[in-house]
Amino acid sequence: MNEQHNPTPSRHNSAVTVIGLGPMGRAMTRTLLTAGHPVTVWNRTSARADGVVADGAKLAGTAAEAVEASGLVILSLTDYRAMYDVLDGATGSLAGRTLVNLSSDTPDRTREAAKWAAGHGAAFLTGGVMVPAPMVGTDAAHVYYSGPQEAMESHREALALLGTPKYLGEDPGLAQMMYQAQLAVFLTTLSALMHATAMLGTAGMKAGEALPELLASADSIGAILRAGEARPGAALDAGEHPGDLSTVTMMGATADHIVETSTSLGLDLALPLAVRSHYRRALADGHGGDNWTRIIDGIREPR
Repeated sequence: MNEQHNPTPSRHNSAVTVIGLGPMGRAMTRTLLTAGHPVTVWNRTSARADGVVADGAKLAGTAAEAVEASGLVILSLTDYRAMYDVLDGATGSLAGRTLVNLSSDTPDRTREAAKWAAGHGAAFLTGGVMVPAPMVGTDAAHVYYSGPQEAMESHREALALLGTPKYLGEDPGLAQMMYQAQLAVFLTTLSALMHATAMLGTAGMKAGEALPELLASADSIGAILRAGEARPGAALDAGEHPGDLSTVTMMGATADHIVETSTSLGLDLALPLAVRSHYRRALADGHGGDNWTRIIDGIREPR
């Protein structure tokens, strides 16, 4: 508990506590240890700490002891309910410390947690790690943060070891919102890849043959959107949906064909029907000649 009386140091080798030792928590602990930070860890199943303790981490006997060991306390848990469960007996130790919760939950629960932490005298940063555990600490890693800027800057050096920090502002819900938005793209893409693989499998194509082709298509989407369609992000912000390239009518017809093909193959229709519904709504609203980005209206204001 070497920093109990000075809980917010900014020294390069400042102590850090990591609570939650799933794959992500263990990866973060090892990254911090490698950089020379003393790391105290705690997990409800203490056996999960064996590996990182062997690497040099200190195992705390209780969550309160873990909190008291460092000014920076990183939480890597299943959700925010788990944070309350874990820290319920440690609230008296939170004052003056910074909690960085990297767990997934809703933006509203994140904002509630920030108020809860402030009520116990702690600063609260929300974080969203945008890489899997094996990539933590690599050049490819980045982490979104939001919350008090002073807390962010005080601990930027240590947090940067986990991945490039991308600070979004004071609203504690914003980093969580970005995390969920990124996962919406990620999870939908994964489901689309599996649906497409299943389609091709009905024609006898093995996944090992299909996925390289499908992944090449997925990889190209970003480049297509950046180069074509007159930069859809800027157009969306301006409320413009020029229909000189991919129109709602054209994309809607493609969505119809995917549903028909999937139906004939006996595949699950949940994903293709959801996609088709976006285009049918835009068509019903008279926007067939607009760019496909017009579907955002129906997403923003569902019936």
